[in-house]
Amino acid sequence: MVGVTGTLVLAGTPIGDTADAPPRLAAELERADVVAAEDTRRLRRLTQALGVHTTGRVVSYFEGNESARTPELVEALEGGARVLLVTDAGMPSVSDPGYRLVAACVEKDIKVTAVPGPSAVLTALALSGLPVDRFCFEGFLPRKAGERLGRLREVAGERRTLVYFEAPHRLDDTLAAMAEVFGAERRAAVCRELTKTYEEVKRGPLKDLAVWAAEGVRGEITVVVEGAPESGPADLDAAELVRRVQVREEAGERRKEAIAAVAVETGLPKREVFDAVVAAKNAARQSPADGKGLS
Repeated sequence: MVGVTGTLVLAGTPIGDTADAPPRLAAELERADVVAAEDTRRLRRLTQALGVHTTGRVVSYFEGNESARTPELVEALEGGARVLLVTDAGMPSVSDPGYRLVAACVEKDIKVTAVPGPSAVLTALALSGLPVDRFCFEGFLPRKAGERLGRLREVAGERRTLVYFEAPHRLDDTLAAMAEVFGAERRAAVCRELTKTYEEVKRGPLKDLAVWAAEGVRGEITVVVEGAPESGPADLDAAELVRRVQVREEAGERRKEAIAAVAVETGLPKREVFDAVVAAKNAARQSPADGKGLS
């Protein structure tokens, strides 16, 4: 007779205030045969705050051992165990461990369910004051400047509101890069320490937020950025088109590729971008003393 497989439970945990823990979380912590936690020490603090005791086996499940531990957890599930997956804060799989295990369970036809809980993405989006009807979650940007600019350029023309996670020590560089690619006046909100004692939401144009962040920011950060405006492409003058091409060239792109990319991100015909670059190049030749220009 074929045995009955267990159930994987993805449980949301508080992103700051432990009072925000979903009511079912305590029951699942006590019921689970195995609790897979991103940080077992944080799990211990959470169970103490909730006044619950785990009776099942507690194992670590984080980025460093996710690949190796997934088969072990799948084996337990195939044996009928109820496995509870919790991360340090928020929902598993959202820029946290969980995806590999869920995918493995789906492949094995193992039941997966969830205890919905707090989400920094949705909380920041709701507090931002920006449109919430359509949005994209982009997670963390690359750490290297060139790769970060490249990723931002991919979504420069995106009309939906964008949501990012960022480390506090990289926030000023990220906001400056966003101002460069999206435009200095694009509206954004930096949400810091959500639901915690020192919660702060700073709203304004990207250029102003970049200056503010340069003074130093601490805590968990979520950045919400306004989508590209419908009328944006028509408002770009030739100088701005040339500037965007130059930025891409300085990052290592060939001019032909840069022109094509700027045309895509602005929604303008490639010929219009090309003509702007050629005009700037001719002007630079006629006035070599004017400073930097296209060569």
